[in-house]
Order: sequence, then structure tokens, then C-alpha cells
Amino acid sequence: MSDADGKIEVESITSPHHKTRVDRRKYTAMREALLPVLPTTPPGLTVAEAKAALLAHLPQDLFPGGKKAGWWLKCVQLDLEAKGIIARGPTKPVRLYRCAE
Repeated sequence: MSDADGKIEVESITSPHHKTRVDRRKYTAMREALLPVLPTTPPGLTVAEAKAALLAHLPQDLFPGGKKAGWWLKCVQLDLEAKGIIARGPTKPVRLYRCAE
């Protein structure tokens, strides 16, 4: 899944057969910030609520002032949804929660 060049392969629930390689450090930092803030039951948090909750947990050297956090949140969200680690709640707007492990 990851290479010596610092990249990691991610999937997307919206494009099931498409994989992209992204920066492993930023992906991992976002994943580690996102998962603990998400509830384990639906309906979950809106994406905006999740972003607000995780910003304080991001390393400033990778996300100075939260820069690019929205893009990385979406990248990690779609990958974790494709892997069945998180899911969307049944309501609109999109709400996210962690799946049972």
C-alpha cells in the first residue's frame, strides 16, 4: 500500500476502481485526527463539524493554520468510506460516523 517514496495508495467510494497515490504523512495525520472525533453511531457529524473538531489535532508542520485540511479531509473520507471504516449517516447534509470494528 505504501512505497519508499512516501506515497500511499487511496481509493474513493465514488470511483471504486480508481486508485490515486498521495502523500503518506499527510494522509496518516488526517486519518489519525479524523477517526477519534467521529462518533460510532449514525447520524454522525457533518463534514464541517468533523473538520472543526479535528483541526486542533493536525500537526502544524503539515497543515499550517489548517491549510489544505479540507482537501485532505475529503481524500481520507472517501478512502475510509471505500474501505468500510467510516460510513455516511442517512440524513442530509452528509454526516460521517465510524463503523463497528
